[in-house]
Formats: sequence, C-alpha cells, structure tokens
Amino acid sequence: MAEKEVIETSEAQIAVHWKEEGYYYPSTDFIAQANMSCESVYDRFSLDNFPNCFKEYADLLDWDEYWHTILDTSDAPCWKWFVGGKINASYNCVDRHLAKNKNKTAIHYVPEPLDEKYEHITYQELYVRVNEMAALLRDFGGLKAGDRVTLHLPMGPELPITMLACARLGVIHSQVFGGFSGKAAADRVVDSGSNILITQDAYYRSGKLLDHKKKSDEAVALAAKEGQKVDKVLVWQRYPGKYSAATPMVDGRDYFVNDVLKDYYGKRIDPVPMNAEDPLFLMYTSGTTGKPKGCQHSIGGYLAYVAGTSKYVQDIHPEDVYWCMADIGWITGHSYIVYGPLALCASTVIYEGVPTYPDAGRSWRIAQDLDVNIFHTAPTAIRALRKLGPDEPAKYDYQFKHMTTVGEPIEPEVWKWYHKEVGKGKAIIVDTWWQTETGGFLCSTLPAIKPMKPGSAGPGMPGIHPIIYDDEGKELPRGAGIAGNICIQNPWPGAFQTIWGDRDRFVDTYYARYCKDPNSKNWQDWPYLTGDAAVEAEDGYYRILGRIDDVINVSGHRLGTKEIESAALVAVEVAEAAVVPMKHEIKGVEPDLYVSLKPGYEASDELAKKISGVIVEEIGAIARPRNVWIVPDMPKTRSGKIMRRVLGAISNKTNVGDVMTLANPEIVTEVTKMVQG
Repeated sequence: MAEKEVIETSEAQIAVHWKEEGYYYPSTDFIAQANMSCESVYDRFSLDNFPNCFKEYADLLDWDEYWHTILDTSDAPCWKWFVGGKINASYNCVDRHLAKNKNKTAIHYVPEPLDEKYEHITYQELYVRVNEMAALLRDFGGLKAGDRVTLHLPMGPELPITMLACARLGVIHSQVFGGFSGKAAADRVVDSGSNILITQDAYYRSGKLLDHKKKSDEAVALAAKEGQKVDKVLVWQRYPGKYSAATPMVDGRDYFVNDVLKDYYGKRIDPVPMNAEDPLFLMYTSGTTGKPKGCQHSIGGYLAYVAGTSKYVQDIHPEDVYWCMADIGWITGHSYIVYGPLALCASTVIYEGVPTYPDAGRSWRIAQDLDVNIFHTAPTAIRALRKLGPDEPAKYDYQFKHMTTVGEPIEPEVWKWYHKEVGKGKAIIVDTWWQTETGGFLCSTLPAIKPMKPGSAGPGMPGIHPIIYDDEGKELPRGAGIAGNICIQNPWPGAFQTIWGDRDRFVDTYYARYCKDPNSKNWQDWPYLTGDAAVEAEDGYYRILGRIDDVINVSGHRLGTKEIESAALVAVEVAEAAVVPMKHEIKGVEPDLYVSLKPGYEASDELAKKISGVIVEEIGAIARPRNVWIVPDMPKTRSGKIMRRVLGAISNKTNVGDVMTLANPEIVTEVTKMVQG
C-alpha cells in the first residue's frame, strides 16, 4: 500500500466552526444541593498546589496502607501516583458500603425485551455475587494477581460482577466491546496474553437475540494461530439454565459460568491489597497504526480520579439514581457506570439494548420507571432521539437534575433541545471532554460553579491545566480564535500509565511531540498530546474540534482509519484503501472508504458489499463504511502518496483545493463525478 500522505483530512478540518454561544446558569436549587459549590476548588487545584491537590480525591477512598509519595516522576513520562499505598478496587466499590447501605440498590438492570422485569441488585447481593465469581476465577480459572483475562461481554450485570471479581483478586481485566468481532477480540487476547476468555451465549439488540458465543470461537481460533492459547472459555447464560446460542459448546474448554458457580456458593474471598500503581485493567483504543493500543490504567490513581470526578462533576449522592447510557465496553462505562458511581455508593443503571427500541420513548419510560435523576449519554444518542422522537420526553414524568454529554462535540442546536426537552428546562448540562487514555474528565464545567455554554466543553477540570500549541510548539493565547493541538501541561491520577507492552509507542504517541527534554524527570517538560484540535475562547472555555490524527470518532467510538484500511486490504481484490471522515447528521462522522483494485478485478456493487462485509467481520458493525467507492486510481502526489485530503473534500463536498501538483490531477474530476454525480 502506498505510503501515507502527512496532510490528512482530519475531523478537525470538517468540524462545524460554530460561533461562541451565551451562558446558561444553574438554578439556585441545584447549587444548594451540589457536592461542589465552592469556587475556591480552582485555587486549591492550581498548578501552585500540584500535585498535592489530588490528596482530596485519594481521601475519598479506603486504603489498606496509606501512600507516602503522591507523585513519582522518576520514570517520566510513566507517572506513578500514590506510591506506597495498598488498595483494592472491589473493596472500595462494594464491601465498604455494606455497613450502612447493604439494602440499597447498587445496580438497576433493564433488559431490552419489554416483557422482562427489571432486576435490582443490592450492595449485599453484589457482594455475594462478586465473591462467588472471584472464588470461581481463582480456584477454577487458576487466576492470580497480575494475570490478564479478556472479557467479551454485552451489557448486563454479569459484566460489572466479573470486572469487580477480577479486581478483588488483582487480576487485570480487558473488556472488549460486545459489538466488536471475534477477530477484534482475538487481537486483544493475543496482545494481553490472556489464557481465559469470558463471554455470554447471547444478548438482545433491537429486538433480536444475537448469538454472541460464535465470536468467542472465532477469537480462540485466531488467537491460537498467533500463538496465544486460550485454555478456558467461561460462558455466562443470558437465561440461566438455558443455552441461547446456536454455536455448540466445546467439551473440555467451554464451561457455563452459571453451572460452575454452584460449586462456590457462599464462598468469600478477602480482597487482595494491591499496590496503588498496579494495573486495574487494560482498555484497547484505536491507534494511528492498525494495531489497537492497550491503555493500562492503575488501581489507586484511576479509582481516585473517577471517584472524585463522579462526585463533583456528575454530582452523585448515594440517594441518586444515575443512568449513564453508554456501553461498559468503552472507557465511559468503566469510569462512569462501574468504578466511579459504585465507589460513591450510587445506584447505577445498566440497560441491555438500544435507546430507540422499540420506539424513541423507551429511554424516557426507563427514566420514569426508575425515577432516574442523573442522565449521561453521547451526542449521537441525543441526535437520534431528537430526530426520531422530538416530542417524546414531554410525555413522561421524570425529572433530571443533571445531564452529561460525552464522547464528541455536541452542536449548539442539539444541546438546546437536550436542555429544553429532555431536561425540561431545569436540568443542568455538563459537556465533558476526555479520552480512553485519560481515565476521566479533562474539561467540563463544574455544574454549580461555572455557567454552561452550548457547544463548549468548558474550562479545564480542577487540577487539569490544558494548553494549546500550534504545529511549531508555540502556545496559542486565549481568545486567539485559532485552533491548535490541545495538550495537558501536567500529569493527573486518572491518566493511563503506559501502552501495555510498548513503552516506546506510549512515549512517541503521547509525549514526544512537545517534550522539552527527553532526559528530564520533571513533569513540566512532558506535556501530554491529546491528538484533538481545540480553540480556547476569551473566557477560558475550550471548544473541541475533533481529531488531528487519522483516528475518526464515529458515534463517540474512536476508530483508526489505518485499522479500517488494513481490514479492507484483507479482501484479495483490493490494492489500495483510503478512509476519510464524512459528516453525518446522527453519528457526527462516518467512515467513507475509497479502494482501488488489483489488475484483473472488475468493480461491481457485489464487490463493494463484500469489502464492507470484510470490515464488519474484522472490526465490527461500528466500522461499516457509509460508502465503498471503487475508484480507477487514488489521487496521489508525485512520490506516490495518497492524498486523503482531496478524497475527504470530495466526500464532504468541500473545496478540493489546488490539485495541479498531483501526479494524476485528472483522476480528481473522475472521482468527484462518481461520488457527487
């Protein structure tokens, strides 16, 4: 495949450059009950008080042994937080709440089928189920602290139970989004070195009971080819006692969790005290090369950061019913469905299915049924609900005090509908910006302190100090009206520690670009490159404009264009592939795929469908291209580099600019005619 052109079409280039909007203020009722209404928090978390300010977050947790060093920079930029501390994440999310709140609901589980009852799991029941699962993993699975286990579970209570059971033992879990393919699961099994895969036989999606077990068979077979043997596949049943998949179980390898658990009834496992800087989990994210990056998150720093941000940004109190309508397969679900809310003794909602099934009123009926008062979702879901059921929220009797948006920028018009219709004009909105790598929020308004501004994520979080650099490394001043690369000047506890097994890639990708001195042990010399473009307004609020690299954000899910291109090349007919982001009214952007064929193959609709199918098989349906354009040739520079910028302009019907320097400028007209008609 031709070498990549440096100047790509990025999401930043096709982002909507909306104007700065006016402020919206929280109600006095909200301010009066907020967990954080003290303006001095920004002074306490200033750079002058860094890193000691983060003691406030660490003190929200229970420690087996208190730490002696808040931040160790000796292995810069692999920061270590709360060194010397011993802690267990499972204990902090479950056991410590039992004395006062064992009868309180920890998890409200909502199945997708309308005829199935909601399940309400108390903290006591969660404690019992986590302990029994931990006993199974230890004694039947042979797992111990430091081992990795891959989970490929859909949305159900079994997923947090399994995660917390792993955390209890100090086992590092790596959850793969349920919608990802067997191949995507295999890649993660191999990279993490997992000997055990935990999955579920089936789950519901848009009214259909999908066979999920077949993906684990693919994953195990593909991992074996790469030299990683999976000894056991543990299968949770969607309906205990009944097998709901068509794929047969493999004797001696596959076991029903529900059956094996009977041997561990009543077992209690002491939570293993782990070093604060030991890994809690791996979360794989798309990179600028085909291989996903295993972001390694620590126990102490990560848990402190998600507990602190859940308390002060999400405003979670123990009496709240909190629904983050994301998938636990992504970082949002790890941080703000499982670890953050449960550390605070919240009641967290898990919904199995899609928010528009069987109609656009489903989300608001669930909110009414459970009396949800904190709601958290992505702009993609908000756009879909606005389009399919703009009048639905008014039909239901629920009252949100607080709503979060996450994962991608939200357009001001969509924000205003969310505020007026979903929030009934009363709920405050926090528009948060962060990433898989960052563990928790980087920019957000604090809901009782800073006013909301549609389309803007707001200022840096307390303790997070963003800076915008241009390509030459010069700081862009506040209010300059120019977009640049948003970076974070200082470390923070939620940040990932490294890329699993690849420290060099970690440094190159996130720190090398603006590093002032590669030999330095001072954090001041290592700004973190987020890979997003942003503009800072006069008031210090940041507007995020999308990716600067070749990663595109589809429905809040990051997909590497390289990954999709590599998947397209699996089709034997394809010679070259180029992916560009294309604007989409619901998803924000979708991948548009251009391919050229090897000699001897003819373009056809069937072939385009086949190539699209290969991508779904390799990555998952989330990566399905909007279009597959089979072109006679790619627009290229004289050195043979594909000009994705030109293809991006064609897809988005914007100006292709000067193409006369290309080796084949005539192809631009031909491709434009094909795509635009």
